[in-house]
Amino acid sequence: MKILPFAARNLLRNKRRSALAMASVFLSILMVIVLQGFTNGFLDSMVRNYIKNETGHINIAMAGYRERVRFMPVDEYIENSPALAESIREAVKAKDPGAIVAERIRFGVLLSSESGTKEAMAIAGDPEVERKLLMLDTRILPGGGYMSPVGETIVGETLADDLGLKVGDTLKVVTQKADGGLGFRKLRISGLFKTSVNSLDGMVFQMSLQDARILLGMENGAQQISVTLSGMREVATMTKLVQGIVDARGTGALSVLPWTSIGEYPKMIQLMNVVYYWVFLIVALLGSFIIANVMTMVILERKREIGILMSMGMPKRKILNLFLAEGTMLGLVGSLAGTAVGVGLILILARKGFDMTSAMAGFSWPLDNVIYPSVTPGTVFMGIVMGTAVSAAISYLPSRRAARMAPVDAIRSA
Repeated sequence: MKILPFAARNLLRNKRRSALAMASVFLSILMVIVLQGFTNGFLDSMVRNYIKNETGHINIAMAGYRERVRFMPVDEYIENSPALAESIREAVKAKDPGAIVAERIRFGVLLSSESGTKEAMAIAGDPEVERKLLMLDTRILPGGGYMSPVGETIVGETLADDLGLKVGDTLKVVTQKADGGLGFRKLRISGLFKTSVNSLDGMVFQMSLQDARILLGMENGAQQISVTLSGMREVATMTKLVQGIVDARGTGALSVLPWTSIGEYPKMIQLMNVVYYWVFLIVALLGSFIIANVMTMVILERKREIGILMSMGMPKRKILNLFLAEGTMLGLVGSLAGTAVGVGLILILARKGFDMTSAMAGFSWPLDNVIYPSVTPGTVFMGIVMGTAVSAAISYLPSRRAARMAPVDAIRSA
């Protein structure tokens, strides 16, 4: 006797009960797929913002800078960084035309005005390059404009309010130079930006790389060179390519790292992925418990049938396989339907995305706050396999119970 056709006929004998079991798996897997889609979108947004705002996919900096990165030391910088950046740009763009190579400087200052004094952080880079990365130019409030390459700055709205400054006023920046001396620079405020991210609006101002070099006495230097690629797949290959260019320069003090090896943020992303997968497994498990209930009821109702099959010589192993196949089929059909509907919903919701600016106001650095739910082949595979595997596992105990019945007792108790 062929197990699978027999199992399928048994499921069709009570269509309502089978539909109930499949519906429970369908709903749980649908929820898993939708949650996974939003999770992928949320984590992708976090990673995307972290990469373009902080490190790039590949980051080049002095080894000494990495040791004191939290203090943003201005005395640890890459000398003649434009030449190195250009060499990297030519090599990387030959393989990835959409890659962005950016020189950056970041340092802390204490700003003061007639209204008071406040800590702030300066972000310096090429204004045109930062349009594609920080994108603060898209958050300029009406009445202001983006900064020019020299002599201008844009300031967070809250920071400007605290200092009593407005568009057109002069921002006076005093800080320690790379050689330990005192640097001073006057910058005209060309615009105020508002991102609704507290850590940005309240303590950040952006200036050009040229102004920062003059202020800090770095000449043609930069603290970091970031390489932002078009996607994640070529990070390892491009890292080796950039490392070769740096090695050829003969500067052993430079450190080349992929974004996954910098700081604690990548570890947090990995931990969140693990936690989410456990949550999804629990959701699938809860949905599959109805299958266990259904299979138990089926076995109790079919004791006579089980006893007759055994008395006719059907081995216990085949009895076990028969009921296990029925439970697995219920899970498979429910998983396929739930995955298909879930993927369809995610594709529809991904067209416009969800603006999470207000919900993410307490996070540091996310500027592109539109979450686009996404689905991958791995998500589809996970939905089908998870629902089917969990259903099969849940079906094992009642199936084992059926296989352990004694033929005579099964017939008498029916």
